Amino acid sequence: MAIEARSSAPEERGRERKETFRRVALILSIIFLVVGAVGAPLLTRIYFLHGGSRVWVTTFVQFIAFPLVLPLLYASYLRRWQRGERKLVQLSAKVTAASVGIGIIAAADAYLYTYGSMSLPLSTSTLVFSTQVVFTAVFAFLLVRQKFTAFSVNAIVLLVIGAVLLGVQSSGDRPPGVSDKKYYLSFFAMIGAAVLYGLMMPLIQWTYWWFKQKATLTTVIEMQVIMSVSGIVFSAVAMIINKDFPAIKREAEQIYELGETKYYLVLVGAALFWQMMTLGFLGVICCSSGLFAGVIIAMLLPVGEIMPVLLLDEQFTSAKGIATALCFWGFLSYLYGERQQTQEKLAPPPATAGLELMAPRGSVVPAEATP
Repeated sequence: MAIEARSSAPEERGRERKETFRRVALILSIIFLVVGAVGAPLLTRIYFLHGGSRVWVTTFVQFIAFPLVLPLLYASYLRRWQRGERKLVQLSAKVTAASVGIGIIAAADAYLYTYGSMSLPLSTSTLVFSTQVVFTAVFAFLLVRQKFTAFSVNAIVLLVIGAVLLGVQSSGDRPPGVSDKKYYLSFFAMIGAAVLYGLMMPLIQWTYWWFKQKATLTTVIEMQVIMSVSGIVFSAVAMIINKDFPAIKREAEQIYELGETKYYLVLVGAALFWQMMTLGFLGVICCSSGLFAGVIIAMLLPVGEIMPVLLLDEQFTSAKGIATALCFWGFLSYLYGERQQTQEKLAPPPATAGLELMAPRGSVVPAEATP
């Protein structure tokens, strides 16, 4: 008995170290997610408020800091090397090709988001973009057979009402000098960004399932790197066509109201914040769950409304207040429904249950994802 106790002690200490590491990693991931999700949209809006006008530049910025995730890939590769695994890339060729295509969709989504940010107040664009939950639910139903529940339908109705309310009551928060046409183009561009973002999450999940790719922390990061490189190339080609590269220096020196130094600081800061958000999101998913990441994003919605009012002197109209309450209610309803579905999936099946396999459903990464 004493020998068994001594042999189990190192195993227990090993489990405790792993759990401590997981908790520390989760806390850091939450900090990264919160800081990035608040800071990235704020700096993007500041860029446009003070004379910036290059939409493809701010699109490019959203992907350029991807090397920050490479140390995680390197650490993963070292662990596998120590275990005797010599395969450098874990993604299959088909999933790699699909990741390139999804990266192009991500670049188009980033373009629509930044175009919407150009003329919409940040507090408005945050609410409009929150309708991505609606499109995530629809595409998850179409691609990965995720069923609609009373909670998801309730969330869709509330978010749609909130978006319609903002569109109808737009005159109260339109920035000075922005025409009706430009405002509504930005409004619908932000809706388009929400549509593409809602498509990407189920599409990633479907890709793993369709090509039978095991989802791990390594494969998730590899896909993120490939998508980022694809987005960079797509954005860079668009910048070349639009002659944005030579225009950056001119915009920084002659047009930007805060000066050349702050111009570059805003762009670099935005790049870092976007990547922090991505790192935090991946970290929370791998250390906890996609549902918990969604809860954090939902909790940040009121923060996204308050920060522009405090820092950018935006108006917080009654329509925005009602829309914020509706969207927040919708988010919580959707996440509660997701939690119930997850619990049902994890519950032991009855003895008479069939053996039919269903496509994975319920999270923004494949349901079988493991750290």
